[in-house]
Formats: sequence, structure tokens, C-alpha cells
Amino acid sequence: MIPRVRKVRLYFLCYLLAVLISAVQLGAQSAVHLTLVKAARLLDPRTGNVLAPAAVLIEGDKIKQVGSPSQISAPNGAKIIDLGTATLLPGLIDSHTHLLVDPVLPAEVERARRYNGSFVPGLLLAIVESPSKRVLLGAQMAWEDLESGITTVRNLGHSGIDGDVALRDAINAGRVPGPRILASGRKFAKEGDYVQSLNPALAEAILDQEFLSVDGPDQARRAVQKNLLYAVDVIKVTISENYTLAEMTAIVDEAHRQHRKVAAHAVDTSSVQIAIDAGVDSIEHGNDVTDQQLKQMRDKGMFFDFTPTSYGDFFTRIFEGTIAMSLTLRPERLDSDERTRQRYDDLAQRLKSEAKFPDESDERENQRYNSLVQRVLKSGVKFAAGSDMGWFYPEKTRGQASVSRFPVLHEAGMQPLDVIRAITTNAAEMLGWQDRVGAIEPGKFADLVAVAGDPIADIHELERVHFVMKDGQVVRNDLSSH
Repeated sequence: MIPRVRKVRLYFLCYLLAVLISAVQLGAQSAVHLTLVKAARLLDPRTGNVLAPAAVLIEGDKIKQVGSPSQISAPNGAKIIDLGTATLLPGLIDSHTHLLVDPVLPAEVERARRYNGSFVPGLLLAIVESPSKRVLLGAQMAWEDLESGITTVRNLGHSGIDGDVALRDAINAGRVPGPRILASGRKFAKEGDYVQSLNPALAEAILDQEFLSVDGPDQARRAVQKNLLYAVDVIKVTISENYTLAEMTAIVDEAHRQHRKVAAHAVDTSSVQIAIDAGVDSIEHGNDVTDQQLKQMRDKGMFFDFTPTSYGDFFTRIFEGTIAMSLTLRPERLDSDERTRQRYDDLAQRLKSEAKFPDESDERENQRYNSLVQRVLKSGVKFAAGSDMGWFYPEKTRGQASVSRFPVLHEAGMQPLDVIRAITTNAAEMLGWQDRVGAIEPGKFADLVAVAGDPIADIHELERVHFVMKDGQVVRNDLSSH
């Protein structure tokens, strides 16, 4: 039996403890960080509407209210960030990147001696690095992306076994700064698709560090399960002519059973068709996609993910900045630039219109080429865009190099608003995160960027981001604030 006095003391201590716990909880609630961001304009990519002037009230890491400054007043104790004449946008989304590789293009003679010579030497150098070193490289690339306004990325391979997963978890835990990451772990590829003629004593170990091999439907399912052991968010497959529909279907079925999307690297027409027939969620690159295939993608709700990395003079600038080009190589590079530009501007022959034009007009129509961008837009297929960045770009940070790829879509025929949609609202839907990111709306993460001018009038404003906020925390602010 407990004496009465001891019972009273025990009850009192329990009561005191309950009061203290309640006080701590109330204190924590009252300590929720409030921030009011004001700017001259706020662009809603989904509708194209501009709110002017604009105010965004942020509670913790989420957006609480969006409206005019006359509608939203700063609560007591709220921090006020006044961005003056700037334009607010949602945090940018790079839906196709490679944070854990940063290869320098090899010398001209070295490229000529290797299979896939522009990429394989750098890839092999990345693979032989320790996993720890690659993750630290990824942390630097992630920070540079974030500084340039990219607050969310989908990392699609070339990360070692689980490097992008480890980086994702470190960012989520607040150990290192960076964008939120959807990680794919190892990409799926057939043996010989990327590298060939490796030292047989090392080949299997090298390939296993970077890729999951697929040989038959059963192994395809096991590859998905192996990646899920490392808690990946998405499955990335590089489809080549060596893939069978049965293998791709097994990958998609297993991934979807485990509630994961499948992103398919598919360039040529046959690879695109296998991806469509298997039911992937997004087709990356898609250079040789036909109008009929775009219609199939539209009907199935698939996304086309533009990756205009090589559009224009991108690789020539890399060559010029890292190696001395011979008098022979330079005109070859310039010619390659032009061919790549034509791939986007004049990629596929327009299909003959059925009985709508005279014969002579039909012939002219057969000779005309629609741009890839225009055909995708006219098809009604869902689209997004990613930088596909995984290269060392002289005198640019990774973030600067990444965002430089988005405005070139406008050069290829896409309207500025559609470019912005491709890397905000559309990309969020493709990732399955439309309830979290991609728009400045109540309930979504407080991911904001600001540019000094009007990105609709000058899409290159995307390369000049002056303010970055992720999760309600200011990453960068080069604009006036008080």
C-alpha cells in the first residue's frame, strides 16, 4: 500500500508533468515560423495569370495564403521579405538530371579510340571513384542546382548503387542543402549498351556498380525488386533495340505493383514503340517519335520529357572550354550543332494529309518537316522538360548549366509560358507530386523563386534567378528585402 502522502505527491507530480508537456506543445505551436513574401508580380504557370501586386504567407514549410497585399497582412512576429519589382515563380523542377557525374570531355584523339568515346571515359572514371566521393560530388551539384532556382529534381541514373538515395535522405534530414530528390538508383540497361570490351576480370563488377542488367522477363522483375531494396522513388530504363516487349512489360508491371513510375530513355522509333506498348509513365528524349506514337502517348496519358541538352552549341562550348580542337574537328562540331538543332526544329516529315490537298501540295507537304517541339505541342500529349545535365561545363556551376537548357526550348518553337509549365506544373504532375510542388498555392511546399524581369517577355530570365526559397527557408536573396 502507498501511504496517502506519497499518493498526493505522486498525483501532483503527474499533474505538473502534464502541465509542462502541454506548455511545451503550446510553445511549439506558437513558435511556428511565419513569413510574408511580397513582390510586384506572381505568375501562375497553370493559368498564365499574373497577380500584381502579390503576397504569399508561409507557415513553416508550407504556403498558407496567396493574394494581394491588401488581402493578406503580416501576422505579429512574421518575417517580411519584400522583393520589390520582382516576379515570383514556383521553384523550378529539373525532371531529368544526373547529379553524381560530372565528366570532362576527353581529348579528341582519346574520343576516337573509344566506343561511345564522348561519354564512356568520363563514366568509367566516375564508376571507379568511391561511393562516398560520388555522393559528396552530388552534394555540390545539388547545392549549385538549388542556388540557381531548381528546388526539385528527378535524378535518373549514373549514381552508383544508391548514391542518389543517400543524397536524397541527407537533404531530407537537413544534413546538407539541396533540392528535394526523386532517386532512381541504378538504371536498367542491356549489357554492351553503354560500355564494351571491358577487362573480363573487372567487367561484371564495373557494370554492377552502375547498371542493373536485364535478360528476360524474370530477371527484369528481379531488377525492379533489387532497386526497391534501396528505396528508390522511380525506375529508369534505357531501352535499346535489344529489349523485348515482354521484358519491358515485366519491368512496368512490377514497378507499378510497387507504386513506382517508370521513366524510359527511348530515342529511336522502335524503342519508343516498345516503351508505349509496355505502358511506361514517361518517355525521355524521344528524338525520333512519330506523330502516330505521340497520339498513342496522348491517349494513354504518358508524358513526353524534353531533354534539349545538346540543342544549339552546347557541346561545342564544352569542347572549346576543356580541350583544344583541331582545324578538322571544329567544322565537324559546328556541323553537328546544326544537325542537332534541326533535330528539334525540323525533325520528322509531316504526314501526308488525306485527300485535303491537291497532289502537288501533297508532295510539298511530304518535303516539309515539323519541329519536334511543335509536333509534341500540337499532339496534345503531356510534356515536361529536364536538363539531362551530367557534364562539366567550363565557367558555369552545375545549376547555371542546367537552367541554360530550358530557354532553348523557346528557340525551338515553344512559347515562354509552355517552357515555364514544362519545368513547374507539368513536371510536378509527371513526377506524381502535383499536390506538393510546381505551383504557388496553399498547402504546397513553400518553394519560390524570383526574377527581376518578366519571364514571359524574356524567357532567359530563368537563367537569372535572384531569389530562392525552399521549404520556407531563404536559400538566396540578391534582391532588396526588409
